[in-house]
Amino acid sequence: MSKKKRILSGMRPTGKLHLGHLVGALENWVKLQDEYQNFHLIADYHALTTDLDSNSIYQNSIEMLIDWLAAGLDPEKSPMFRQSQIKEHCELHLIFSMLITSARLERNPTLKDQIRDLNIENVTYGHLGYPVLQAADILLYKGEYVPVGEDQVPHIEITREIARRFNQQYGNLFPEPEPLLTKFARLPGLDGNQKMSKSAGNTILMSDDSQTIKNKLRGAVTDPQKIRKGDPGRPEICLVYTYHQKFNPEETQNIEEGCRSGALGCVECKLKCSEKIISYLSPIQEKRKYFENNPDIVLDILRDGELKAHQIATQTMSEVHSLMKFG
Repeated sequence: MSKKKRILSGMRPTGKLHLGHLVGALENWVKLQDEYQNFHLIADYHALTTDLDSNSIYQNSIEMLIDWLAAGLDPEKSPMFRQSQIKEHCELHLIFSMLITSARLERNPTLKDQIRDLNIENVTYGHLGYPVLQAADILLYKGEYVPVGEDQVPHIEITREIARRFNQQYGNLFPEPEPLLTKFARLPGLDGNQKMSKSAGNTILMSDDSQTIKNKLRGAVTDPQKIRKGDPGRPEICLVYTYHQKFNPEETQNIEEGCRSGALGCVECKLKCSEKIISYLSPIQEKRKYFENNPDIVLDILRDGELKAHQIATQTMSEVHSLMKFG
């Protein structure tokens, strides 16, 4: 039997996760954990690029971990750990930073997008080097695939370049990881923005209660030409229709026909969608309550994941030291 390929994926801890995270990443991670050997990183060092409050980062890490578990990540198959607890990330990041130019990092389109989206006036040294630390995150575990959305592909290309450069300079050690693109990678925000984002305030959280979901969806933007019931609508430009496609696929054809003909009003359409989202999230929220009520279990899962990650990280750095004659 062939050995499972290894995946490294992670998220910056920003607290409770939203439907965009669930659809764009978590559901894919859950599927992949049977096919691949998965490692999941809580990127708390990366979080410092936009939030220097380390206390909130820890609390956000725990909230995010609970959402991961609630969504179905299995700690036996997919070790979950904090980046800050595996010091080898820092050492490999330092070595990798010698293998890439600042000019190359400044050309990274994802960095430009983050600066624009977050209104960052002064880019820190750490933020510029974000993809170098990400390369260390992936290659420390010799990740062969990285599940990402299209916007993250440039980061993976930088990781491939660094792996290639190290291998040429010191000896063949690291794979050149491939991106695994998700099919339903992006869920639009409630304001019609291209994606859900906490900073934009346009999200439905995985942990939102029923009434909150209904209230949020009631205020979602729809086709501006469909002002009242009876007006023909254009479902292809309506974000609520996009939500129906994900959370209510069995009724999408009826929704589309009703919208186009004007027979289905936006209020009724949104209510139907709310009910489907509530039903979809129900088993996830049940699991979330279990982990919220058992914090010791959550911390045990974290400690176990960090132990497993540390064992691999130590071995990799031993090989790095040997190749570099630092041993």
